[in-house]
Amino acid sequence: MLIDQNIASDKAMGGSGLLRDAVYARLKDEILGCHLQPGEELREQELAGRFEVSKQPVREALLRLEQERLITVLPRQGYRVNPVSLADARDIFRFREVMEPACAADAARHAPDAALAALDSFRTFDASKSDFIRYNRAFHVAVAMCSPHRRMREEVVDLVAQADRLVLVSIGTMQGRDPDRLIAEHVAIIEALQSRDGRKAARLLRDHIADAEKRVVAALSRHAVVL
Repeated sequence: MLIDQNIASDKAMGGSGLLRDAVYARLKDEILGCHLQPGEELREQELAGRFEVSKQPVREALLRLEQERLITVLPRQGYRVNPVSLADARDIFRFREVMEPACAADAARHAPDAALAALDSFRTFDASKSDFIRYNRAFHVAVAMCSPHRRMREEVVDLVAQADRLVLVSIGTMQGRDPDRLIAEHVAIIEALQSRDGRKAARLLRDHIADAEKRVVAALSRHAVVL
């Protein structure tokens, strides 16, 4: 995988900071993608062996993930991937309901025409090329990236990735659903943005996220998660 290649390249360059960042990125991607399952225990030595690095960049990456509340330190044992909680789910979606509409409103006012025109690629979904979760993530990130505010964009990218973890843990609430209605909502948001109607784009996006919150929270409530 590309990140494995990056780790190998950074190792060859001898940059400890680069190694730490590469290990961090890989572990975070695996946690949010549920390749490392909620509740799974992690060991510095095992991870160092897997990535063929010393324990130091692994330890630094794990401490960074702890600060982001994705893992918990187990004294004298190691680390554990944090379980999904309904409280976290609600927090993530409520935060998205604030940040993403704000990005959309700014995008409608300030984004170049070419950036808004590029959103046309999300008017359709090709199941032969991508799964719906990946397509949906790419759409929300693309809208956020049209905002001129870097910190807001970066925050949305992280929030959307964390929301995808919730979807995966909830047994794929997006997967297996007829996506036509959701794609139609994307199209309406795109058209509002391209019409430079920031208020409408923000309202549509807020409603779209709120509906997703209802589906995910309802699904999580039916499964064994931390309240």
